[in-house]
Amino acid sequence: MMADIIKSAKPLRKAKYICMEGADKLPNGYYGTSVKLNWVIDRNRGIMLAHKMNGEDLRPDHGRPLRAVVPGQIGGRSVKWLKKLIVTDAPSDNWYHIYDNRVLPTMVTPDMSSEDPSWWRDDRLATARPIYTAKGYAYAGGGRRITRVEISLDKGKSWRLANIEYAEDKYRDFEGTLYGGRVDMSWRETCFCWSFWSLDIPVPDLENSDALLVRAMDEALSLQPKDMYWSVLGMMNNPWFRVSITKENGKLLFEHPTDPTGPGGWMERIKKAGGDLLNGNWGERQEGEEPVEPEPVVEVNMKKEGVNRMINLEEFKSSSTDECPWFVVNGEVYDGTAFLEGHPGGAQSIISAAGTDVSEEFMEIHSETAKKMMLDYHIGTLDKVSLAALQKGDADNNNTDTTPRDTFLTPKSWTNATLTKKTTVSWDTRIFTFSLEHESQLLGLPTGQHLMIKTPDPKAPSSSIIRSYTPISETNQLGTVDILIKIYFDSPTVPGGKLTTALEQLPLGSVIECKGPTGRFEYLGSGKVLVSGKERAVREFVMICGGTGITPVFQVLRAVMQDEQDDTRCVLLDGNRLEEDILLREELDGYEAEGGEKCKIVHTLTKGSDSWRGRRGRIDEKLIREYAGTPDERTMVLVCGPGPMEKASKEILLSLGWKESNLHYF
Repeated sequence: MMADIIKSAKPLRKAKYICMEGADKLPNGYYGTSVKLNWVIDRNRGIMLAHKMNGEDLRPDHGRPLRAVVPGQIGGRSVKWLKKLIVTDAPSDNWYHIYDNRVLPTMVTPDMSSEDPSWWRDDRLATARPIYTAKGYAYAGGGRRITRVEISLDKGKSWRLANIEYAEDKYRDFEGTLYGGRVDMSWRETCFCWSFWSLDIPVPDLENSDALLVRAMDEALSLQPKDMYWSVLGMMNNPWFRVSITKENGKLLFEHPTDPTGPGGWMERIKKAGGDLLNGNWGERQEGEEPVEPEPVVEVNMKKEGVNRMINLEEFKSSSTDECPWFVVNGEVYDGTAFLEGHPGGAQSIISAAGTDVSEEFMEIHSETAKKMMLDYHIGTLDKVSLAALQKGDADNNNTDTTPRDTFLTPKSWTNATLTKKTTVSWDTRIFTFSLEHESQLLGLPTGQHLMIKTPDPKAPSSSIIRSYTPISETNQLGTVDILIKIYFDSPTVPGGKLTTALEQLPLGSVIECKGPTGRFEYLGSGKVLVSGKERAVREFVMICGGTGITPVFQVLRAVMQDEQDDTRCVLLDGNRLEEDILLREELDGYEAEGGEKCKIVHTLTKGSDSWRGRRGRIDEKLIREYAGTPDERTMVLVCGPGPMEKASKEILLSLGWKESNLHYF
């Protein structure tokens, strides 16, 4: 218990608080907070220092080697990576204690909270068959016990009592040892854990309702309010929980307020329809309220006006070649010949589509601008019989060959790979390891190129999500492929990445589909590159990247550094926010240490800590001019990163006199 440590410190009479500080350096200093001293010495509150969890050493993301556990308080009080306990006479003055995890009064506006910092420092049962069993959990702060959970199916006019199970009570009755320590909780009355409720509801009652409402009460008679209320940060709102019920094709569809894995939930649906979530009726239109017309979804026209040519399957197949690639999108036929050189993904991307229906991957990957460009390449419509035959043929050809192949990737069909391992690099970055078809199989991806990944959309299982990635595994690695991916989680204002959040929730053993290679750049070794099918020689690479944009340039850098006979010089400008955001840092620093004049790595951070000794700021004109200020026909600039960074770097490089032919954007 933390009380044991504090007791040995013998606090003075004026001591009132225990301040805690973690080892994690954040933009506004080390994370710190405080709790009252009398809470710490009150063993009934269960405040402790933890170095293990369930018999195992803490994992790094749980605060290894030591963390505080403060039950009954907001999670921010349980400081991870704990390095200091300080006995004080006042609450912590740490930035994060003052400005984070606060519920300000409802009359406080953002301007008021900004102009007056004092706001942040103020501490003032009939059953029938068939039935459906609704289940959930409930908990209260301060160690208070949940005493009642109620369910309503008529917007709160009447309520039904749910059954509650307190898992914590099982420990009060337990006497013995657990994970090497004696357990005795018989004397403790506080409730810090979830309680679990359930209620059997007749299905006809659900059929006659449009929503299931849940509210709970604790032993202090605190009852959840009906409506959410506004506050500056929007935190800790706790109104009745609502699950909408809709009838669809003879089935009942239950919809939660939000979808934790991506966009969705009844709140988003209501907002898109123009509803007001604060109108006291969960955003639904009330009597006398004018209906709001939702914005219509505008489909991009990809059919050229006046083109009425009907094409049959025989003509389509015979006319489609690598030199003259015809392909189908949504039943329309396009000739990609004129775009073979200009396609950002290289000619191979179009050649791989030749003679096939690529509707799914085209519509998923390409922007609205790219779809508008399709008008220029539209040559006709595939007749319905031919379209059905083409789609059936594509499906039959996908992975029907059971003969073991030496190479995994194929450019015109999807191949299954199995998720076998997830490695956590940081809180938002993972390395996903997929097994190929057999242990001695090569991936078959040239250096500098990409593969496409396809996985079902969790929000719409009948649809797929497709994105391109560059693995970080060696090109000669057998049987598996490693892909470094940054997870873009949902935020209150911005939906997360569709594929990254889908991959994050995939369990081990899940199957995805892969296709490739794609890309117009390939490093052949010894300073030779292939760009859009044309070979050229370079003596230096200037690599500019940000975040996970490191992966394609890392493949090229590694190929150069691992070949002692390759004297191509490499300069890498790597931009990130924080020091912990620098990916593959150990490998990069190792190449620089061993490479001498052959390799120069420059890291720059926009929010570097006080201890950061490297460059600061974005990859701007000053930095680019320093390392790429003199255009050279034997030097090639490779760029990969967020769109704004790529756009800004291109403008800078062109202004310095670089030719577009010497710039490559992955």
